[in-house]
Amino acid sequence: MSNFIPPKETGFRALRNIRRSQSQQKRLSIIIRWIIALFLMFFAVFPVIWIVSASFNPADTLATQRLIPRNAGLDNYRELLSSPVFPYLKWVGNSIKISGITTLLSLSITTLAAYAFSRFRFTGRVNLLKAILLIQVFPTLLAIVAVFLMISQIGDVIPRLGLNSHAGLIMVYLGGAMGVNIWLMKGFFDTIPREIDESAMVDGATHWQIFTLLLLPLMRPILIVIGILSFIGTYGDFILARVLLKSTEQYTVMVGLQIFTSGQFSQRWGQFTAGALIAALPIMIVYLALQDKIVGGLTQGSVKG
Repeated sequence: MSNFIPPKETGFRALRNIRRSQSQQKRLSIIIRWIIALFLMFFAVFPVIWIVSASFNPADTLATQRLIPRNAGLDNYRELLSSPVFPYLKWVGNSIKISGITTLLSLSITTLAAYAFSRFRFTGRVNLLKAILLIQVFPTLLAIVAVFLMISQIGDVIPRLGLNSHAGLIMVYLGGAMGVNIWLMKGFFDTIPREIDESAMVDGATHWQIFTLLLLPLMRPILIVIGILSFIGTYGDFILARVLLKSTEQYTVMVGLQIFTSGQFSQRWGQFTAGALIAALPIMIVYLALQDKIVGGLTQGSVKG
């Protein structure tokens, strides 16, 4: 009789063991998640840390690079910013100018086109939308030779739009950026009730007044998203800029940085990494300033009064 355990106490003990097991499993799950998260963070951050370290390395090499370089200093930054041969600051200015103009023009044309596709019904509307989407399926690299020849021939007639001109490069960027953006913005236009347009028309408003005064304020989230993506995409482009720009003064920062690593016997890895870090600042500033708008613009599908 002394070894007898009441059934009620046995049930409590079993329940306690189950809760303890669940608590241990939950704790183990959290530990595993932390391990995976730390590994992914290390995997993502380590290349950046390595580049930062290389930019302060006066040895100007990656072969013997250490995480904490010996005799670390700002020599690479000084040589980069004061070099009379490589106009680095002008390259950064060229990139910002090209990306800014491309973004503004792309937003203007894309918004007007998306408004027309969303609100008007005309012959060939559906076929045009399908054609825009179909053109975007083909990679830009497949048309790089055709783009080069086309810009070269346009330059024979209008030199400002030809090779080695920022205007010609902007024109090519506009042609490649509007396809997906038109579809994205049209989908956002479709979420805005047509009753807004009809009510404004009853009051005597024109299509332009409806577009500028009523719809554009509601389109602010998606305009910010498309603007950020367009700016980042053109700012970081290398291939088209490398093919269409010829003179050092006209280079963008991405093309200009290639000069530091293309030498056969004199590769300036220290200046290259320093330039890459400085070049990343505009994108970081834009992203950090508008990061909350990116998620909101991509997910928002309702009208806020």
